[in-house]
Amino acid sequence: MTLNLNRLSAYGCLALCMSLVGAYVALSKPLALAIPVFLLGWMRFGIGGIAMLRWWRRPRAEPPMSGKTRLLVFLESFLGNFLFTIFMMYGVLMTGAVSAGIIMSVIPAVVAVMGRVFLKERISRRVLAAIACGVVGIGLLALARKPGSTSGVSGHVWLGDVLVFCSVLCEGFYAVIGKKLTNVLSPKRISAVINAWGFVLMTPLGLYAALHFDFASVSAPLWLLLLFYSLAASVWTVWLWMTGLKTVPASRAGVFTVLLPISTAIVGVVALGEPFSGMYAVSFAIALAGLLLATVPARTSSSEVLQVRVSAGEYRGGQKKASQRH
Repeated sequence: MTLNLNRLSAYGCLALCMSLVGAYVALSKPLALAIPVFLLGWMRFGIGGIAMLRWWRRPRAEPPMSGKTRLLVFLESFLGNFLFTIFMMYGVLMTGAVSAGIIMSVIPAVVAVMGRVFLKERISRRVLAAIACGVVGIGLLALARKPGSTSGVSGHVWLGDVLVFCSVLCEGFYAVIGKKLTNVLSPKRISAVINAWGFVLMTPLGLYAALHFDFASVSAPLWLLLLFYSLAASVWTVWLWMTGLKTVPASRAGVFTVLLPISTAIVGVVALGEPFSGMYAVSFAIALAGLLLATVPARTSSSEVLQVRVSAGEYRGGQKKASQRH
């Protein structure tokens, strides 16, 4: 069975989104070392807001937001933007990029469970197997982390681990709430509105930090890195994720989050010089095998096809009898 082009495009959006998220999670560490976290978050939302000014306009075919939709938009930003940014930045700063990648390997499981609880989505055996591959594969990285090998803040590694796990929970809510929002809002409008809420929430602490910060101390390469981080975190990844969620169930989309810790670990090793061992290759291979399990459709058995045809025949027969009654 060939993949539907829309589904294949959605898979591509989700995979690219999580790869970018993993990259900016790791690259946020040097930024957080040079710029206060709240100021960094405030500037991120500000730059993202300027880039998305044209996305504010409501499409003609889109109805006005209801009270429930407005609440979901606020929660999407508060949990998936505001709190995720704070937990992730402080966590990576304290525990290191590779360690953060290890903890983030449980994101697929968290998203699948939340999708089952809040959206009543069915978790298929293949998705369960894919989740297991992701967790086991990236979890092997824990075996490669030797005592003292982390590049996190000394004495605060455990707190960093806790904060990264809190960001994992925020990411789970972000996926589930985002699935509900894609039913009523366009991906571009969701991106613009939740970014605006993130800017509002971050403004008091960000403005305070700005008044006490020496902007001249930031080098040109860090300003360029800040621009990439802002556009990737506020614009590109949000649009890619919401676009993919319009076609793919949250439980299946959650499996693509396995690319987040992989990307984080790779950037941590290559760009930040964190320790590397042969265990990475094995864990990455297992995680990617799980991704294939989740995305490549299984063949439909002849008995399933027969059951579908029988059900369709019964439905058409029922319609015929109903029309005869009228």
